[in-house]
Amino acid sequence: MSDQLSSIVRGEPEKLASGFGFTEGPVWHPDSYLYFSDIPNNHLLKWAPGQSPYVAMENTQGGNGLTFDKQGRLLMCQMAARRVVRFDGEGAMTVVADRWEGKRLTAPNDVVGRSDGTIFFTDPGGRVPMEEREIKFAGVYTVSPDGKMGLGTDECEYPNGLAFSPDESILYVAISRKNLDCLKEEERGEVCTHRLIRAFDVAADGSLSNNRIFADMSSDLPGVPDGMKVDMDGRVWCTGNGGTQVYDRDGNHVGDLRTDEVPANCAWGGSDNRTLFLTARTSVYTVRVNTPGTPIPRGS
Repeated sequence: MSDQLSSIVRGEPEKLASGFGFTEGPVWHPDSYLYFSDIPNNHLLKWAPGQSPYVAMENTQGGNGLTFDKQGRLLMCQMAARRVVRFDGEGAMTVVADRWEGKRLTAPNDVVGRSDGTIFFTDPGGRVPMEEREIKFAGVYTVSPDGKMGLGTDECEYPNGLAFSPDESILYVAISRKNLDCLKEEERGEVCTHRLIRAFDVAADGSLSNNRIFADMSSDLPGVPDGMKVDMDGRVWCTGNGGTQVYDRDGNHVGDLRTDEVPANCAWGGSDNRTLFLTARTSVYTVRVNTPGTPIPRGS
Protein backbone atom coordinates (compact mmCIF):
# COMPACT_ATOMS: atom_id res chain seq x y z
CA MET A 1 0.00 0.00 0.00
CA SER A 2 1.41 3.40 -0.97
CA ASP A 3 2.17 6.00 1.70
CA GLN A 4 -0.50 8.27 0.23
CA LEU A 5 -3.13 5.54 0.39
CA SER A 6 -2.03 4.56 3.91
CA SER A 7 -2.90 8.07 5.04
CA ILE A 8 -6.56 7.64 4.03
CA VAL A 9 -7.10 3.93 4.82
CA ARG A 10 -7.15 2.56 8.37
CA GLY A 11 -5.27 -0.72 8.06
CA GLU A 12 -5.70 -3.66 5.70
CA PRO A 13 -9.01 -5.05 4.46
CA GLU A 14 -10.52 -7.87 6.54
CA LYS A 15 -12.67 -10.74 5.30
CA LEU A 16 -16.22 -10.38 6.55
CA ALA A 17 -17.81 -13.53 5.08
CA SER A 18 -17.06 -16.14 2.43
CA GLY A 19 -18.40 -19.23 0.65
CA PHE A 20 -20.46 -17.54 -2.08
CA GLY A 21 -20.52 -18.02 -5.85
CA PHE A 22 -19.64 -14.52 -7.11
CA THR A 23 -20.47 -11.53 -4.95
CA GLU A 24 -21.55 -8.18 -6.40
CA GLY A 25 -23.69 -5.09 -5.90
CA PRO A 26 -23.19 -4.21 -2.21
CA VAL A 27 -25.38 -1.47 -0.76
CA TRP A 28 -25.67 -0.27 2.85
CA HIS A 29 -29.02 0.54 4.38
CA PRO A 30 -29.22 3.31 7.03
CA ASP A 31 -30.89 0.80 9.36
CA SER A 32 -27.40 -0.77 9.64
CA TYR A 33 -27.38 -3.73 7.32
CA LEU A 34 -25.76 -4.64 4.02
CA TYR A 35 -27.35 -6.17 0.96
CA PHE A 36 -25.22 -7.85 -1.71
CA SER A 37 -25.79 -10.12 -4.69
CA ASP A 38 -24.54 -13.64 -5.34
CA ILE A 39 -24.98 -13.74 -9.11
CA PRO A 40 -24.54 -17.44 -10.04
CA ASN A 41 -26.72 -18.58 -7.12
CA ASN A 42 -29.42 -15.98 -7.87
CA HIS A 43 -29.42 -14.84 -4.25
CA LEU A 44 -29.79 -11.50 -2.52
CA LEU A 45 -27.87 -11.73 0.76
CA LYS A 46 -28.37 -9.65 3.89
CA TRP A 47 -25.76 -9.05 6.60
CA ALA A 48 -25.89 -7.07 9.82
CA PRO A 49 -23.10 -6.54 12.35
CA GLY A 50 -22.83 -9.46 14.75
CA GLN A 51 -24.78 -11.77 12.46
CA SER A 52 -24.02 -14.19 9.63
CA PRO A 53 -25.21 -13.36 6.11
CA TYR A 54 -28.44 -15.05 5.09
CA VAL A 55 -30.48 -15.32 1.90
CA ALA A 56 -33.03 -12.50 1.87
CA MET A 57 -34.32 -13.27 -1.63
CA GLU A 58 -34.04 -16.20 -3.99
CA ASN A 59 -34.43 -16.31 -7.78
CA THR A 60 -33.09 -12.81 -8.39
CA GLN A 61 -32.81 -13.57 -12.13
CA GLY A 62 -29.17 -12.62 -12.37
CA GLY A 63 -29.41 -9.88 -9.75
CA ASN A 64 -26.29 -7.70 -9.92
CA GLY A 65 -26.00 -3.97 -9.12
CA LEU A 66 -28.09 -2.64 -6.24
CA THR A 67 -28.99 0.72 -4.74
CA PHE A 68 -31.88 2.43 -2.97
CA ASP A 69 -34.14 5.08 -4.45
CA LYS A 70 -34.95 8.28 -2.54
CA GLN A 71 -37.84 6.54 -0.80
CA GLY A 72 -35.53 3.79 0.46
CA ARG A 73 -36.84 1.13 -1.91
CA LEU A 74 -34.38 -1.42 -3.25
CA LEU A 75 -33.39 -1.15 -6.92
CA MET A 76 -31.84 -4.17 -8.63
CA CYS A 77 -30.32 -4.81 -12.06
CA GLN A 78 -31.54 -8.23 -13.21
CA MET A 79 -29.16 -9.29 -15.96
CA ALA A 80 -30.94 -12.55 -16.88
CA ALA A 81 -34.34 -10.85 -17.02
CA ARG A 82 -32.76 -7.89 -18.87
CA ARG A 83 -34.36 -5.21 -16.73
CA VAL A 84 -34.11 -2.92 -13.70
CA VAL A 85 -36.68 -3.53 -10.97
CA ARG A 86 -37.74 -1.98 -7.66
CA PHE A 87 -38.93 -3.73 -4.49
CA ASP A 88 -41.11 -2.04 -1.91
CA GLY A 89 -41.01 -2.74 1.82
CA GLU A 90 -43.32 -5.71 1.41
CA GLY A 91 -41.24 -7.27 -1.34
CA ALA A 92 -43.62 -6.40 -4.18
CA MET A 93 -41.70 -5.87 -7.44
CA THR A 94 -42.17 -3.14 -10.05
CA VAL A 95 -40.34 -3.01 -13.37
CA VAL A 96 -38.48 0.31 -13.63
CA ALA A 97 -36.93 -0.21 -17.09
CA ASP A 98 -36.87 -3.10 -19.54
CA ARG A 99 -37.09 -1.48 -22.98
CA TRP A 100 -35.63 1.47 -24.85
CA GLU A 101 -37.78 2.76 -27.73
CA GLY A 102 -39.59 -0.58 -27.77
CA LYS A 103 -36.41 -2.66 -27.87
CA ARG A 104 -35.48 -4.98 -25.06
CA LEU A 105 -32.50 -4.03 -22.89
CA THR A 106 -29.49 -6.33 -23.08
CA ALA A 107 -28.20 -6.96 -19.54
CA PRO A 108 -28.41 -4.04 -17.07
CA ASN A 109 -25.36 -4.14 -14.83
CA ASP A 110 -25.12 -1.35 -12.24
CA VAL A 111 -27.36 1.45 -10.97
CA VAL A 112 -27.07 4.70 -9.00
CA GLY A 113 -29.50 7.43 -8.00
CA ARG A 114 -29.24 11.21 -8.17
CA SER A 115 -30.52 13.53 -5.43
CA ASP A 116 -33.51 14.61 -7.56
CA GLY A 117 -34.66 10.98 -7.80
CA THR A 118 -33.34 10.27 -11.31
CA ILE A 119 -31.94 6.76 -11.74
CA PHE A 120 -28.89 6.06 -13.91
CA PHE A 121 -27.94 2.54 -15.01
CA THR A 122 -25.51 0.85 -17.38
CA ASP A 123 -26.47 -1.67 -20.06
CA PRO A 124 -23.33 -3.17 -21.63
CA GLY A 125 -23.52 -5.78 -24.34
CA GLY A 126 -21.87 -8.25 -22.01
CA ARG A 127 -21.46 -11.71 -23.37
CA VAL A 128 -24.92 -11.72 -24.95
CA PRO A 129 -24.46 -12.76 -28.61
CA MET A 130 -25.05 -9.90 -31.02
CA GLU A 131 -27.83 -11.81 -32.76
CA GLU A 132 -29.75 -11.91 -29.46
CA ARG A 133 -29.43 -8.18 -28.81
CA GLU A 134 -32.28 -5.90 -29.81
CA ILE A 135 -30.15 -2.83 -29.00
CA LYS A 136 -26.83 -2.95 -30.82
CA PHE A 137 -24.96 -0.39 -28.70
CA ALA A 138 -23.90 -0.25 -25.05
CA GLY A 139 -25.54 2.57 -23.15
CA VAL A 140 -25.98 4.52 -19.95
CA TYR A 141 -29.69 5.16 -19.41
CA THR A 142 -31.76 7.35 -17.11
CA VAL A 143 -35.18 7.02 -15.55
CA SER A 144 -36.69 10.29 -14.32
CA PRO A 145 -38.78 10.49 -11.11
CA ASP A 146 -41.94 10.38 -13.25
CA GLY A 147 -40.78 7.15 -14.92
CA LYS A 148 -39.66 8.57 -18.25
CA MET A 149 -36.66 6.74 -19.69
CA GLY A 150 -33.83 8.52 -21.48
CA LEU A 151 -30.48 7.68 -23.05
CA GLY A 152 -27.67 9.38 -21.16
CA THR A 153 -25.00 8.34 -23.65
CA ASP A 154 -24.08 5.66 -26.16
CA GLU A 155 -20.42 6.72 -26.11
CA CYS A 156 -19.13 3.87 -23.95
CA GLU A 157 -17.45 0.69 -25.14
CA TYR A 158 -18.54 -1.47 -22.20
CA PRO A 159 -20.07 0.62 -19.40
CA ASN A 160 -20.00 -1.20 -16.09
CA GLY A 161 -19.95 0.54 -12.70
CA LEU A 162 -20.87 4.20 -12.31
CA ALA A 163 -20.71 6.85 -9.61
CA PHE A 164 -21.29 10.59 -9.16
CA SER A 165 -18.86 13.24 -8.00
CA PRO A 166 -19.88 14.74 -4.63
CA ASP A 167 -21.74 17.64 -6.30
CA GLU A 168 -23.26 15.32 -8.96
CA SER A 169 -21.87 17.44 -11.80
CA ILE A 170 -19.75 14.54 -13.09
CA LEU A 171 -20.70 10.91 -13.72
CA TYR A 172 -17.82 8.44 -13.77
CA VAL A 173 -18.31 5.27 -15.82
CA ALA A 174 -16.02 2.24 -15.60
CA ILE A 175 -15.14 0.81 -19.02
CA SER A 176 -14.30 -2.87 -18.58
CA ARG A 177 -13.20 -3.66 -22.12
CA LYS A 178 -13.53 -2.79 -25.78
CA ASN A 179 -14.72 -6.20 -26.97
CA LEU A 180 -14.31 -9.92 -26.35
CA ASP A 181 -10.72 -9.82 -27.63
CA CYS A 182 -9.86 -8.12 -24.34
CA LEU A 183 -10.91 -11.27 -22.47
CA LYS A 184 -8.47 -13.28 -24.55
CA GLU A 185 -5.71 -10.80 -23.69
CA GLU A 186 -6.37 -11.36 -20.00
CA GLU A 187 -6.29 -15.13 -20.45
CA ARG A 188 -2.88 -14.80 -22.13
CA GLY A 189 -1.59 -12.51 -19.39
CA GLU A 190 -1.23 -9.59 -21.78
CA VAL A 191 -1.80 -5.92 -21.02
CA CYS A 192 -5.28 -4.74 -21.97
CA THR A 193 -5.20 -1.08 -22.99
CA HIS A 194 -8.99 -0.70 -23.09
CA ARG A 195 -9.57 -0.57 -19.33
CA LEU A 196 -10.67 2.98 -18.53
CA ILE A 197 -12.71 5.24 -16.34
CA ARG A 198 -14.63 7.79 -18.40
CA ALA A 199 -16.05 11.04 -17.04
CA PHE A 200 -19.11 12.90 -18.32
CA ASP A 201 -20.68 16.23 -17.49
CA VAL A 202 -24.24 15.72 -16.26
CA ALA A 203 -27.11 17.92 -17.42
CA ALA A 204 -30.30 18.52 -15.46
CA ASP A 205 -32.24 16.25 -17.82
CA GLY A 206 -29.73 13.43 -17.24
CA SER A 207 -28.00 13.68 -20.60
CA LEU A 208 -24.24 13.19 -20.53
CA SER A 209 -21.67 15.22 -22.47
CA ASN A 210 -17.97 16.06 -22.69
CA ASN A 211 -16.89 12.41 -22.75
CA ARG A 212 -13.27 12.17 -21.62
CA ILE A 213 -10.87 9.67 -20.08
CA PHE A 214 -10.56 10.27 -16.34
CA ALA A 215 -8.16 7.39 -15.68
CA ASP A 216 -6.30 4.88 -17.85
CA MET A 217 -6.34 1.51 -16.06
CA SER A 218 -4.38 -0.48 -18.67
CA SER A 219 -3.11 -3.65 -16.99
CA ASP A 220 -2.31 -7.34 -17.31
CA LEU A 221 -3.66 -8.09 -13.83
CA PRO A 222 -6.88 -10.08 -13.34
CA GLY A 223 -10.11 -8.17 -13.03
CA VAL A 224 -11.39 -5.16 -14.95
CA PRO A 225 -12.70 -1.68 -14.07
CA ASP A 226 -16.00 -2.56 -12.46
CA GLY A 227 -17.86 -1.19 -9.45
CA MET A 228 -17.02 2.33 -8.26
CA LYS A 229 -17.70 4.71 -5.41
CA VAL A 230 -16.57 8.29 -4.68
CA ASP A 231 -15.67 9.74 -1.30
CA MET A 232 -16.50 13.25 -0.07
CA ASP A 233 -13.06 14.52 -1.10
CA GLY A 234 -13.81 13.47 -4.69
CA ARG A 235 -11.54 10.42 -4.77
CA VAL A 236 -12.72 7.65 -7.08
CA TRP A 237 -12.45 4.08 -5.74
CA CYS A 238 -12.71 1.57 -8.61
CA THR A 239 -12.50 -2.21 -8.26
CA GLY A 240 -10.45 -4.24 -10.73
CA ASN A 241 -6.84 -4.85 -11.83
CA GLY A 242 -6.09 -7.16 -8.93
CA GLY A 243 -7.61 -4.92 -6.27
CA THR A 244 -9.24 -1.54 -5.78
CA GLN A 245 -7.64 1.43 -7.54
CA VAL A 246 -7.91 4.85 -5.90
CA TYR A 247 -7.65 8.13 -7.85
CA ASP A 248 -7.84 11.72 -6.65
CA ARG A 249 -10.37 14.15 -8.12
CA ASP A 250 -7.89 15.06 -10.89
CA GLY A 251 -7.40 11.46 -12.00
CA ASN A 252 -4.01 10.97 -10.35
CA HIS A 253 -3.40 7.43 -9.10
CA VAL A 254 -3.28 7.42 -5.30
CA GLY A 255 -2.64 3.71 -4.76
CA ASP A 256 -3.92 0.13 -4.87
CA LEU A 257 -5.94 -1.48 -2.09
CA ARG A 258 -5.31 -5.24 -2.21
CA THR A 259 -7.59 -8.05 -1.05
CA ASP A 260 -7.05 -11.82 -1.20
CA GLU A 261 -9.60 -12.01 -4.01
CA VAL A 262 -10.17 -9.55 -6.86
CA PRO A 263 -13.12 -7.28 -6.01
CA ALA A 264 -15.94 -6.53 -8.43
CA ASN A 265 -17.84 -3.83 -6.54
CA CYS A 266 -17.85 -1.70 -3.41
CA ALA A 267 -20.10 0.35 -1.15
CA TRP A 268 -19.83 2.90 1.63
CA GLY A 269 -21.49 2.09 4.92
CA GLY A 270 -21.36 1.98 8.67
CA SER A 271 -22.80 4.59 10.99
CA ASP A 272 -20.40 7.25 9.72
CA ASN A 273 -20.11 6.14 6.06
CA ARG A 274 -16.41 5.48 6.64
CA THR A 275 -16.54 1.72 6.10
CA LEU A 276 -15.83 0.42 2.61
CA PHE A 277 -17.42 -2.93 1.79
CA LEU A 278 -15.85 -4.90 -1.06
CA THR A 279 -17.55 -7.79 -2.85
CA ALA A 280 -14.73 -9.99 -4.14
CA ARG A 281 -15.45 -13.27 -5.90
CA THR A 282 -16.49 -15.73 -3.14
CA SER A 283 -16.21 -13.27 -0.26
CA VAL A 284 -17.03 -9.87 1.19
CA TYR A 285 -14.28 -7.69 2.70
CA THR A 286 -14.36 -4.53 4.77
CA VAL A 287 -11.91 -1.74 5.55
CA ARG A 288 -12.18 1.52 7.46
CA VAL A 289 -11.26 4.82 5.79
CA ASN A 290 -10.73 8.36 7.05
CA THR A 291 -12.94 10.26 4.59
CA PRO A 292 -16.66 9.42 4.46
CA GLY A 293 -18.15 8.25 1.21
CA THR A 294 -20.81 10.11 -0.72
CA PRO A 295 -24.21 9.15 0.67
CA ILE A 296 -27.08 7.54 -1.20
CA PRO A 297 -29.71 10.29 -1.66
CA ARG A 298 -32.69 10.01 0.66
CA GLY A 299 -35.88 12.03 0.93
CA SER A 300 -39.55 12.19 0.05
